Amino acid sequence: MSIIPNWLRRSAHAGGHDGLEKTRLTLGFIPLTDCAPLVIAKERGFFEKFGLDVELSKETSWSNVRDKVSIGILDGAHMLAPMPIASTLGIGPVEKPTVTALSLDLNGNAITVSQALYERMRELDPGAMNHRPYSAVALKQVIEERRAHGGKPLTFAVVFPVSTHAYELRYWMGAAGIDPDTDVRLLVVPPPQMVTQLRAGNIDGFCVGEPWNSVAVAEGLGRVLITNYELWNNNPEKVFGVNLEWAEQYPNTHRALLMALLDAARWTDAPENRPSVAELIAPSRYINAPVEIVRQSMTGTFRYALDEAPVAMPDFNVFFRFAATYPWRSHALWFLTQMVRWGQIEKPIDLAAVAAEVYRPDLYREAADALGLASPALDHKREGLHARGWMLEEASIPLAMGPDRFFDGSTFDPADPVGYIAGFEVQRRACSMDALAAANGGPAEAATV
Repeated sequence: MSIIPNWLRRSAHAGGHDGLEKTRLTLGFIPLTDCAPLVIAKERGFFEKFGLDVELSKETSWSNVRDKVSIGILDGAHMLAPMPIASTLGIGPVEKPTVTALSLDLNGNAITVSQALYERMRELDPGAMNHRPYSAVALKQVIEERRAHGGKPLTFAVVFPVSTHAYELRYWMGAAGIDPDTDVRLLVVPPPQMVTQLRAGNIDGFCVGEPWNSVAVAEGLGRVLITNYELWNNNPEKVFGVNLEWAEQYPNTHRALLMALLDAARWTDAPENRPSVAELIAPSRYINAPVEIVRQSMTGTFRYALDEAPVAMPDFNVFFRFAATYPWRSHALWFLTQMVRWGQIEKPIDLAAVAAEVYRPDLYREAADALGLASPALDHKREGLHARGWMLEEASIPLAMGPDRFFDGSTFDPADPVGYIAGFEVQRRACSMDALAAANGGPAEAATV
């Protein structure tokens, strides 16, 4: 019996256009290992299976992706998980309602510093650098030393101001009492240029996705201090995003895309397929990195430094298991708390309403149901509660989930985002907690820091 629904069957099997409003599509991606579901959907025929003729467009920066999707040059794209939220709210130069109904992966990033900075951190606080994952405590001492001697602030790079990488780096620094807006200098650098900038001495460290941390390590330029899996186990990383008006104009095409990418994610995540995934995504038309480096994290190993042996890290890239493809609205809410925390949201807004507008698990369930795949029955879940694997019973079929700990032991309750924001000692809010609490249905006095 075919899993392809009636609305799609004729176009998928006979090459016609019945059911699909649009079949020729251009989708954007950035050269990172987590573009794999799009590449696999193209190279393994999953797009074609669902009647889609897709061209993949390699983009040079996340701003290019945002701009080209917003004006319709791209039908959709591999996006940073916070990007649809930022575009919808107009954080930055573009304001365009954007939605995501599919997460592309969990984890996949790391914080890397130059060899010189790593050595100085070890010299100033060997105790803090004695066991992984490394906190930013030793980094704070380096910052204070440079300030005391009138030195220039350290420079760190992130891939985009409203990116998982920016929030991860800020979160890591903030946990050690570092204010990333005043204590260091933050720059935006496209992922493929990170290693070049580190080599040139223009930056002291960065937070980026693979394979660029591993490239810096392989060239002896840097050392990884902490992966984002260690920062927050099984955190959301990339999504597939489209304009809201595009999703409304082409609903069947959108559903077919989601189905193709779900199939591709399932294939990509299988351990026996990972070596083939590395071979397919490494060439210049996609990532343009040595296949042996791409293969490393893709097959469940990670190397922190050139003088250290690779270690097993089977969940460094997760594409399907642990409900990795599901667009949790609680994940959107976590990103919104960070946007408020760092002053990117300047006026009080209803955070849950924005999360519900942008992250669309309802559309996900339609695609998953058509494929006979299990999906969560909930839109939200608490984070930081599980040190080990656990079962999500509130699903069409119980789902095995992974750990979700934060490295600092904190927890996130999506029912109280304002209280969560209030709990951070280091923050640069632009709106008052009283007004934010009022916009989110809570008493203002409960939001006092």
